Amino acid sequence: MSNQSSILVGCDNKIVWVRVEGKGSFLNSSGLKEFAREMINRGHREFIIDLANCPVMDSTFMGTLAGIALRLREIGQGTLRVIHLNDRNSDLLSNLGLNQLFVLGMDNMPPSDDPQTEPIEPSATAGSGRVEQAQTMLEAHEALVKASAENLTKFKDVLEYLKQDLAHS
Repeated sequence: MSNQSSILVGCDNKIVWVRVEGKGSFLNSSGLKEFAREMINRGHREFIIDLANCPVMDSTFMGTLAGIALRLREIGQGTLRVIHLNDRNSDLLSNLGLNQLFVLGMDNMPPSDDPQTEPIEPSATAGSGRVEQAQTMLEAHEALVKASAENLTKFKDVLEYLKQDLAHS
């Protein structure tokens, strides 16, 4: 079985569609973060994350999603909706309190055809080094804590390690 994963993205009627193919992990979080930042800068405020083909997510990936949702909240408009969750992913998001930040499921979803999607190309800096990856991981875990203060106890050691790692880079 291949461990390869990819993120396919597309826009339809100002809605940004993101389909995760394989594991959502720190390996594909930088590309998603950069893509979402660009879409928000272009005025897109609705994000739909399709996890039908995503068996599991790590904390960095969930923190990246939280960062997108928090940015939309900061702007004062928009929604991040996660659809086609399996039980494991639903439990992961709920255990981190992200079910309070995201809209989970299909309820009240605007009608749309499956948009044309294309893979996110790795950003010029993503994967270019350990420092970039550590920065993405730190931002993602900080977003998890911002989303739910209870996450501080879960990720305190990770945050401290990443901060020290970046300080010595």
